[in-house]
Amino acid sequence: MKKYNLKYNIAIPILGMLCIVMVSCERGYTDEVEIATFNPNGEIFTDAPVGLTDEFFTSFDPAVGANTEGFGTDDDVSYQGTSSIRIDVPTPNDPNGGFIGGIFLDRGAGRDLTRYDALTFWVKGSTTATVGTFGFGTDFEDNEHAVTLDNVQLSTDWRKVIIPIPEPSRLVQEKGMFLFAAGTQSTNGVGYTFWMDEMRFERLGTLGQPRPAILGGQDQTAQINIDTSLPLSSLSQTYNLPTGQDVTVSCAPAYFDFETSNPFVASVDENGVVTVDGPGEVDPDTGLVDNTAVITAFMGGVLASGSLTVQSVDIDVISIFSDLYANVPVDNYNGFYFDGFQTTLGGAVVEDGNNIIDYTVMNFVAIEFYGREGSGIQPVDASEMSMLHIDVRVNENVDPSDFFRIEIFNNFTEGNQVAGSYTISGSELASNDWVEFDIPLSSFPGLTAQDALGAFIFVTDGTIANVSLDNIYFYNEN
Repeated sequence: MKKYNLKYNIAIPILGMLCIVMVSCERGYTDEVEIATFNPNGEIFTDAPVGLTDEFFTSFDPAVGANTEGFGTDDDVSYQGTSSIRIDVPTPNDPNGGFIGGIFLDRGAGRDLTRYDALTFWVKGSTTATVGTFGFGTDFEDNEHAVTLDNVQLSTDWRKVIIPIPEPSRLVQEKGMFLFAAGTQSTNGVGYTFWMDEMRFERLGTLGQPRPAILGGQDQTAQINIDTSLPLSSLSQTYNLPTGQDVTVSCAPAYFDFETSNPFVASVDENGVVTVDGPGEVDPDTGLVDNTAVITAFMGGVLASGSLTVQSVDIDVISIFSDLYANVPVDNYNGFYFDGFQTTLGGAVVEDGNNIIDYTVMNFVAIEFYGREGSGIQPVDASEMSMLHIDVRVNENVDPSDFFRIEIFNNFTEGNQVAGSYTISGSELASNDWVEFDIPLSSFPGLTAQDALGAFIFVTDGTIANVSLDNIYFYNEN
C-alpha cells in the first residue's frame, strides 16, 4: 500500500459539531472588472489524485485519537484502472489511534463545482461494515459548504455512492473535495478495510424531488429573551436517486436562504443564527403587540420543511437544559451512582432536531450543577428566581399511581442537603406526550437559600421506567 504524506488538523468528523464561522461582504462591480474563475475539473481520484499534491490527504488530529497509519493506495485492487484508495480502519485500542478520517484538500485556489450536482465514487469493503461519514465541503478553515452523508453500509462488492450537492450554485471556489470518518462501532471493535475508486464530482441530471429541511423538518416554537441568539439546527436536503431511493445529506447553512416574517421581533443571518431584536410593534387595528416572528428557509427557491416561531419575551432565566435559552455550565445531565442499586441509563440526545434528555430503566438519576472533582463548575445562584419550568414526556403507558419526583439539593458536595421535593402524580402526566410544568420554588419545602443550588435528583422508583425531559430552567417573570 502506497503511503502519502500527511498533514494533521484538529476536527470532529461529524457535520453537526463542525464550527461554521463565515464572514461575507458585498462589493460593487463595474463592467470593466473581470470576475475571477476557478478550475472546473471535477475529478478527484482516478488511479491517482487529480490536480492535487502528494499531501492532498489531511488527517484528523492524532491528539484526538485519529489513526494516520491506515491511509494509502492499493495497486492490486481497483474498480477501474490500476489503483484505488485503501483505508484500513483500526481497532479502538490501536496504539496509533482508534478511528481514521480526514479530508482531501485542493491546495490551489479552489474549484468551481457549480456545473455538477453530485459527488460520486465507488466503494467496497472487506466486510459489510458501516462507515460513519462521507462528505465534502470541509477544508478545516471555514467549512462553509460542509455536506455529510452518514452511516453508509459497505458491501463486499463495488457499489456506487452518490452524495448530492444541496445547491450547486454556491460552490464557486471550493477546496474541500472529500471527507470521511470511520470507526468500528458497526463491527463491535473489529478492524476492517475498505477501498474507494473513481472519485469525482459529476452532473447526473437524474436527481429529483428536492426536499430541504430545517430543524429536522419540524415546526417548532420558542420563547426567547430580547438580545438572545439561537442557531437553527438539523439542516438537510433530500433527493430521490436514479435507483428510486431517497438520500438525505446534512448540510451547512450556506446552502439556504433564511427569512423572518417580522424583523421587528427577530432576524436571521446567513449562518442560520436567529436573534431576538425587539418586543415587536403594536397592531394599529387591535392595539395589541405582535411579539412573534416565523423563521423559514429556502434552498434553490424550494421552501424548506420546518420552521421556528419565535415569541419575544421578557423573562429572567437560568437555563439548566434547553434549546430556548443559553444553558449555564453543569457537571452532567446523567449523574449515576451506587452500582447494583441505581438502574437508570441514558442522557442527552438529539430527537428531530431538538436536544432532549432520555432516561431508560429509570429509578433515580441526577443533574449535578457542580461538585465533580476538577470540573471547576460553580453552584447555581437562583436567588432572584421564583419558578421552575420542566417538560416531561413519559414514553410508556402511565398509571395514576405512577409518579415523577423532583428533589433540589443545596451544597451538593457538603452533606447532600435536600432543599425540598415536589412530586408530579401519574394523573398529571400523559403517555407518549409532552406535558409542561411551571412549579413555584415555594413548593419545595426547605429551599431557604437559593444562592448555592447543587443538583436535581429525579426519582420514579421504577413506577416510570422510560421518560424524556426538556426545557429545564429557573425563571422569574418581570
